[in-house]
Amino acid sequence: PEAPYCNYKLELEIHSLTAELESLKNPQGLGLSSHLDGLREENAKLKYRLNVLKRSLQEERSQCSKTMMNINQRLQEIFGEAIREACPDLENPPLAVTPNQQAKFGDYQCNSAMAMAQMMKSKGLKVNPRQIAENIQQNIPDNELIEKTEIAGPGFINVHLKRSFVSKLLTNLLLNGVQPPPLESKKKVVVDFSSPNIAKEMHVGHLRSTIIGDSMCRLFEFLGYDVLRLNHVGDWGTQFGMLIAHLQDKFPNYLTVSPPIGDLQAFYKESKKRFDEEEDFKKRAYQCVVKLQSKDPAFIKGWNLICDVSRNEFQKVYNCLDIQIIERGESFYQEKMTAVVKEFEAKGLVEMDEGRKIVFAPGQQIPLTVVKSDGGYTYDTSDLAALRHRLFDEKADIIIYVTDSGQGTHFQVVFAAAQMIGWYDPNVTRVEHAGFGVVLGEDKKKFKTRSGDTVRLMDLLDEGLKRSMEKLKEKDRDKVLSTEDLTKAQRSVAFGCIKYADLSHNRINDYVFSFDKMLDDRGNTAAYLLYAFTRIRSIARLANIDEAALRKAAETTEVLLEHDKEWKLGKCLLRFPEILQKILDDLLLHTLCDYLYELATTFTEFYDSCYCIEKDRQTGEVVKVNMWRMLLCDATAAIMAKGFDILGINPVSRM
Repeated sequence: PEAPYCNYKLELEIHSLTAELESLKNPQGLGLSSHLDGLREENAKLKYRLNVLKRSLQEERSQCSKTMMNINQRLQEIFGEAIREACPDLENPPLAVTPNQQAKFGDYQCNSAMAMAQMMKSKGLKVNPRQIAENIQQNIPDNELIEKTEIAGPGFINVHLKRSFVSKLLTNLLLNGVQPPPLESKKKVVVDFSSPNIAKEMHVGHLRSTIIGDSMCRLFEFLGYDVLRLNHVGDWGTQFGMLIAHLQDKFPNYLTVSPPIGDLQAFYKESKKRFDEEEDFKKRAYQCVVKLQSKDPAFIKGWNLICDVSRNEFQKVYNCLDIQIIERGESFYQEKMTAVVKEFEAKGLVEMDEGRKIVFAPGQQIPLTVVKSDGGYTYDTSDLAALRHRLFDEKADIIIYVTDSGQGTHFQVVFAAAQMIGWYDPNVTRVEHAGFGVVLGEDKKKFKTRSGDTVRLMDLLDEGLKRSMEKLKEKDRDKVLSTEDLTKAQRSVAFGCIKYADLSHNRINDYVFSFDKMLDDRGNTAAYLLYAFTRIRSIARLANIDEAALRKAAETTEVLLEHDKEWKLGKCLLRFPEILQKILDDLLLHTLCDYLYELATTFTEFYDSCYCIEKDRQTGEVVKVNMWRMLLCDATAAIMAKGFDILGINPVSRM
């Protein structure tokens, strides 16, 4: 959504008044000192008018907007203005505003003064940071959310928020739901994730890429971007020669009768064994590759059959994990590679190296091989073609590749080559590799089966279902839930725990896969959060308060934040937009997991200290309901539900 129209005129007027004030600061050509007093008076009037306008703009903003305010960002605007006023000569002064870790020091903290003192010192100016902090404090403009500020220590500015303002923001959240902050412009985002290889099983590496990539897409989608989810499957290359040759031998009538390839993994191993051991077969495999590349219909049919068997296997995994993705494999870019090589040649960027055509990008040690000595193309060529297509045909503003960190150097070189040839400017278009560490077993070694094979993804998901059912039965949930609800809870816990265990670790690090840990309902796990969420949702149900009653209460009841634990919970809820902004900047989703865990524990503190419902000790009947606290329960459930949605976790109403 665009900024509301009600702001537009005010902003224009502010702009012209600011320009007028600037011109009064430099009264060139006015010359006459008799005018100065008049100008000063004029200046004072303009400043007063400007402040009145700014205040009404702030009020308009808070009334026009149904979206959630990013409090941190708003404080940065306020302090940015104060810093510019306090030190107009300092270029690009540092701006640091963070939530305060200790409640006694206030709610947020501005730590810019120390860094500014360092900057001034490097220019030969010795200024006490506390003096700078005082100067900033005096220049804080009138605003809608700061109650008071205090200077502490060497120059920290502690900020106390207005409780009435926080209460208004919570009411806005309750009435309008969890709405993302307004977008300046709707950008196109391409996320390349999952990307398994045809004819090979999906393994735990693909699991990480699939879960992390899907969650990134969900975040961009919630924030209002136009997202294209791409599955860059390995569906082209020399391995198809041996697979088609083996297909011809094993199912000679494959063109008319669909071959019953049940286990593609075994089929792949058989053909690989023959390729390694039988010279005649190897020759035929190479001929098949040539036929396939020349688009011979019989060979294209064989290729399609093999791809379809794989697709069906992949889809089983995607169905379990609720993944939406569009397949656009390497084969899609085959036709486009020749043009890419020609473009690099035309600009004189290709060198010959022992029959290979290579491209050196500035600042990179390793070249890209765009054509092999036998005339064939490589991963380098197809990745360049894919990047070019995403930039020019898809017109992407943001492109993210979610693969393991081992491919980091490769993408660095590809991006550098694309910038060198002028395909994009990194200051305008964001092209990024979001790498992740490997999955380890509980022995801290690479995750394998007992026999040393790669773990099949479907086996892993089935094991998750088995373990989560055991966990639910341990809690006697099978005695209280219907069969349908029990199955829903089983899937929610199994797949939710697998996703959360991955996403709650910093993706850059390796992570240890452990069913026992992820299904533990204590600590920062999906099991704990899903139970906490179900409990929060049940509070209103137990008090016989329905959606309509909560809605009416949100319209008529002020959310009071007088108790320390109410205040702490209220502020925690409103940090949601700044958490999302941080993830948008660094693509590290564990920040959202940490936040949801903090929210759940903050809620527990609140619920233990502040009664929401009073019951009769004897009869257990509800005798008193505290409505504004019920609203805080409702707001917590709403934020948690949206957080789960971004993580791709599907909570159930009964558990």
